[in-house]
Amino acid sequence: MHVLIVEDERSLHQEVRQFLLQAQYLCDSAFTFAEASEKIFVNSYDFVLLDLGLPDGDGLQLLREAKQNERQEASFIVLTARGAIDDRIKGLDLGADDYLPKPFSLLELLSRMQAITRLKFGLKRQEMVFGNGFHLDVTGRTLRYEGAEVPLTKKEFDLLHYLLLHKNRVLTRLQLGEHLWGNVLEDDSDSNYIDVHIKNIRKKLGHFAPADFLETVRGIGYRVSEQLSN
Repeated sequence: MHVLIVEDERSLHQEVRQFLLQAQYLCDSAFTFAEASEKIFVNSYDFVLLDLGLPDGDGLQLLREAKQNERQEASFIVLTARGAIDDRIKGLDLGADDYLPKPFSLLELLSRMQAITRLKFGLKRQEMVFGNGFHLDVTGRTLRYEGAEVPLTKKEFDLLHYLLLHKNRVLTRLQLGEHLWGNVLEDDSDSNYIDVHIKNIRKKLGHFAPADFLETVRGIGYRVSEQLSN
């Protein structure tokens, strides 16, 4: 999961960043309105954690602009001062998915992000069942088949998880690369690193059961094509 942290208070920013990195999120940083606006325009994020009190602009205006960017599918969590009820309401009205009053618990932040992900992708719990017997535990970051663990690397797990979240949707190599490594240059879009990871995933799954649900869409990218149990 690719997260942009927009927060000008350096100590809080670093605390959130380190916590999410340990939770296996990929994090970008922005400390100003201008920096955040540029990154939101250029990159695709799963989450934007947005402080409203930025030194060079209004966070609500940034949210408004971001929602006009058709490429941006991020879920927004607004970070506000505890008493700023009007800002919370305005943020939700503009399309924010949630808000957290400062000071907040990092564990609560993570829990809310997980809840938003479940709601966004129609999941009932932090486990995804697919391929007639595979169980992917999002919280425990494990993949099992009939009780036996399927050994995946961190990137293989993240790649499979992201494809499963977007089941029946074709994802390009560039999209997959952005969500695994962050900012990926267009010049690198023909690199075979995604292909290598997919090949390894198929091989590991194939030791347990057929992995024909993981489809190659020639010239574009990959897709998980099936109904998931959740």
